Amino acid sequence: MTEQEKLELIVKTLDSKRGEDIQALRIADLTILADYFVIVNGTSNTHARTLADEVEFVLSQKGIEPERREADTGNTWIILDYGDIIVHVFYKETRSFYQLEGLWADGEQVDISPLLVKENADENK
Repeated sequence: MTEQEKLELIVKTLDSKRGEDIQALRIADLTILADYFVIVNGTSNTHARTLADEVEFVLSQKGIEPERREADTGNTWIILDYGDIIVHVFYKETRSFYQLEGLWADGEQVDISPLLVKENADENK
């Protein structure tokens, strides 16, 4: 699976579970950490955990396992590290607090709107 196909699968999976404000940032020119960050939030800690679990499940069905999974004890921030793509799943208030998009504002915003279901795309604007 190519990096682009993996990115698309992650975004579609998050969208299918109604992840909010899905963002993809290309950061390859800024850091060696990864090529992309995918940032999303859930409406509750349970929703955030569900989003992360679903990404992990769907990718594992394709034979792709995260190199690392980290989460705080309340599931307000979950990180799935796939090497070239790092998925940050937040609880809404935690995302507002950390402002990850602001910290990586020099990253290139990836247009993921064609990957989102219309009703969810309107919410993710």
